[in-house]
Amino acid sequence: MKINDLLHKVYGTTPNDGNLQPKEAIAYGIAGFGQNFICTIIGSYLTIFLTDALLFGADGVTIGSVAGSMAVAYLMLGTRIFDAFNDPIMGSIVDRTRTKWGKCRPYLKWMAIPIAIMTIACFLPVFQAKASSTFIIIGIIYVLWSVAYTVADVPYWGLSTCMTNDTVVRGNLLTVTRLLCTLGAGIVTVFVPIITGAVTSKYKYAGTEDGLKQIAVDKAVEIEKLVANQGLTVEEAAQTFVGTVIKGQELANADTLKWTYFIAAVVLVVAAVPMFFYGFKHTKERFTADDNPPSLGHNLKLLFKNKELLLIVISGILGGARMVYTYTGGLYFAKYVLQNEGMYSLITLLVVPGGLVASLLVPWMSKKFTKKWAYVAVHIFGGVVMGIMYFVGYDAPWKLVICAIALVLLGIPQGVNNIITYAMIGDTVDYLEWKTGERGEGICFAMQTLINKIGMAVGAFIGVISFAAAGIDAETGYISAEGARTLWNMLVLSGVISMFACAVPMFFYTLTEKRQAEMVAEISARKK
Repeated sequence: MKINDLLHKVYGTTPNDGNLQPKEAIAYGIAGFGQNFICTIIGSYLTIFLTDALLFGADGVTIGSVAGSMAVAYLMLGTRIFDAFNDPIMGSIVDRTRTKWGKCRPYLKWMAIPIAIMTIACFLPVFQAKASSTFIIIGIIYVLWSVAYTVADVPYWGLSTCMTNDTVVRGNLLTVTRLLCTLGAGIVTVFVPIITGAVTSKYKYAGTEDGLKQIAVDKAVEIEKLVANQGLTVEEAAQTFVGTVIKGQELANADTLKWTYFIAAVVLVVAAVPMFFYGFKHTKERFTADDNPPSLGHNLKLLFKNKELLLIVISGILGGARMVYTYTGGLYFAKYVLQNEGMYSLITLLVVPGGLVASLLVPWMSKKFTKKWAYVAVHIFGGVVMGIMYFVGYDAPWKLVICAIALVLLGIPQGVNNIITYAMIGDTVDYLEWKTGERGEGICFAMQTLINKIGMAVGAFIGVISFAAAGIDAETGYISAEGARTLWNMLVLSGVISMFACAVPMFFYTLTEKRQAEMVAEISARKK
């Protein structure tokens, strides 16, 4: 079978029929692949940059009267929620956009460079550690970045409904695209902690048992003198040098992290920007309304007429914490509890097999069970799996093996959710046109980006408040056994609750594949 024939089979397209073609679908996916380079370096590592590289997670650091780590948590949550509620505004702007390139595509071209600049600015290595002024500056840059990213993200996902109105083809398009997006995010999630862990491995935290042993090696001559002259034990003599060693290691570790994250951001941005332009150049809008563009107020009224979409939004918000362990909290757990930052890469990799299999099965699951029941079933399954993880725990090798198996299984709801919600929102665009005569792609897909951002906000917020509740000190790397358990409880229990909660609204969702096809046929008949 020729490659082109295979691609037509994958996407469900027909050669030379004037509709969506594989080359165009691949270009769309490549843009999403690059977009997730940028989204992930910010979403997964800006928090770590603030707490561990700029030391706002260090003991005693405050921003005003708020502890540094909690200030970071409030920044992540507040900015993301502010940004999320900008999405309907951006969706309305998209619906009012009229250019020779269409209403969604041009934003890929216009926003690539501004997003790149803001991303690099978030990780500038010149920022001073622990300084309130630094926190304020990064907070402003982060807000600007979030606005710039929204301006590109909302029209990007809305573009899928402008490229095709065939629910099967669109479902296949979004399946492949979400796989590419997941791959892009996965590359960043896996390799960045491996790199940061490697370049900072020589800085042993002096507050740990291993740190004291390392001090005993580094300061052997001085320690021998104290042991001989003052009758101290080796541990007591080593403790004498802890303060000095901590300070030196703290500064060296933080400085190394600053430069490592900065270089990573530059490399990812340079790789991502051409992908934005490629997606712009090789896609085409076919289903774009030519009538008078709606106002924001009108679009918001449309939004509340789309009850099926509102159910998806409620479900997405309730599910904001379902994968919190793959965000900042998971990295803190790997770094401070498992004492190996690179283990975060393994945590995220374990989710991939189940997610990949589930993603590939989404078209079959949708046809066999409908999107609705596939979505409900996998999230109930995910809640059960996370509940087992919670009761098993992590403090023995056999328990870690069970948790590893559970993480593989948890890839199933993640993989299905990553794809099926986009396809369901695409169906609600058709539902809205059938009901009102207006499609409103921008305002509808703004809800998907709103869901994503609330999920990122919740993930980062829970991660950082878990960091604070666990009593972790970014300077020494110290965490007590009780603190480790607190971190585990907050990360896993929040996921259990969120998995079950997000399934509830979907019991009231009524759109089926058969009904969507009937609506599209009726819309087409009206137009004729």
